[in-house]
Amino acid sequence: MNTDKLASMLLVLAFAASGAVQAEEKAVSDSEKIEQYREMISDGNPADFDEMRGEELWKKPGGPKQASLEKCDLGKGAGVVKGAYAELPRYFKDTRMVQDLESRLLTCMTTLQGIPEEEITAKPFASDKKPSDISSLASYVVGQSKGIKMAVSTKHPKEKEAYQIGKLIFNYRAGPYDFACSTCHGTSGSRIRMQDLPNLNTKEDAQTAYTSWPAYRVSQGLTRSFQWRLNDCFRQQRFPEPKFASEATVALTMFLAVNANGAEYAGPGLKR
Repeated sequence: MNTDKLASMLLVLAFAASGAVQAEEKAVSDSEKIEQYREMISDGNPADFDEMRGEELWKKPGGPKQASLEKCDLGKGAGVVKGAYAELPRYFKDTRMVQDLESRLLTCMTTLQGIPEEEITAKPFASDKKPSDISSLASYVVGQSKGIKMAVSTKHPKEKEAYQIGKLIFNYRAGPYDFACSTCHGTSGSRIRMQDLPNLNTKEDAQTAYTSWPAYRVSQGLTRSFQWRLNDCFRQQRFPEPKFASEATVALTMFLAVNANGAEYAGPGLKR
């Protein structure tokens, strides 16, 4: 190989290496800027307003039965919200099902208040700058577990089953792009545009990611529930939208929540 050709190849490799380093530095810089932005406004998280709205809905009589939700049993006794989210999903004897927070709230709203299920699930997510009642209630409940360590049980056979089904769903590949949850969240060091992707198979990433939802999305101006987060992931995989509070989404939540055990709950979080 002549000297000129070798010099040209080395120059190309040098530029390529320089570009890779610059891209990596930019990625780190972008991540740091996002984190700095979150820290700047974390003391005034707009999700606080949704929490307050949820508390009002919890205590206010409503529905055909004109009852409040203060007798709703989230697993720690009627009306007890302190620390309840840190132990959800869990098996409930009255429904004979494993339920997450939103499916349990759905049960309480239908049985205690008499609100038809189809009315609640018709628009379960905030939209057009308007909050949804069940999402606001979820924001209130999760806020009562802030600082409490996640301790989701798998002792009951139904809880074990839900965890295993959730694990299967997490790794199930299908759809037009042959995607699975694990396609984006099964490896470390991945990112989409400016967004770092947590590896939910690792304890540290699972704990950090799960305990920051529900969260206020700055780009949307809305507090988003965890059920919404799962639905949006299914949308990005080009899967059909799951039924609200379905057994499939509860099982997937169970898998992710158990993986986050031991971490202090820190939500509602703040997202870009």
